[in-house]
Amino acid sequence: MIKKIKEYPRFEIGFLLILMTLFCFALSIFRYYISDTKVFFFLNWNLFLAWIPLIISSFLLIFNIKSKISIVFAVIIWILFFPNSPYILTDLFHLKARSSVPIWYDLVVILSFAWAGLMCGFVSLLDIEKLLSNYFKRITINMITIFFLFLSGFGVYLGRFLRWNSWDVLNNPFGLFNDIVDRFINPLEHTKTWGVTILMGILLNFMYFMIKMIRKENNQMISPEIVK
Repeated sequence: MIKKIKEYPRFEIGFLLILMTLFCFALSIFRYYISDTKVFFFLNWNLFLAWIPLIISSFLLIFNIKSKISIVFAVIIWILFFPNSPYILTDLFHLKARSSVPIWYDLVVILSFAWAGLMCGFVSLLDIEKLLSNYFKRITINMITIFFLFLSGFGVYLGRFLRWNSWDVLNNPFGLFNDIVDRFINPLEHTKTWGVTILMGILLNFMYFMIKMIRKENNQMISPEIVK
């Protein structure tokens, strides 16, 4: 049984993500121990939210969901939670000198949580691409991916600056809808919105596609054809 689990394609990256998550949690616990403050405890919740897209995409692949209705519904839910993965990058806003803990330690804490969250999101996006490959050509999938990453940049803006979160789709859908529509109707009045969205989207696209290229090059290097 253990051997079969280890042979599963997701085992290694999943195991590393779990270890990274535990490492992040340990950093926050140790920080609380030495400072007696819960300043960065919220990062654990943010990282939990970043895991949700990965859990959704993994579920779709592991159980080999074929129903188009189920897939569409799951992808919509996935899109709502996906911005939580890169969102932790913006928690660098909380970095400042504090007397109780060295700033370099806080930098490591935030970067660790941000990297773990980002990797959860990128791995889940790879899952979604694999799922879409059953229905679309590669170029179409790339365009969809680029759109998702820019959409994520918009979601990061909504969360960081307007303080909306994924749950507000149910808790306060009309308020969220009004804020979103207003930015599309009056784009020149919300330059900050589109500045953050575009620049964050570009950054996420560079990061994601660079990781994909590294992954592709690594697969080519260890392929049997090259080894021979």
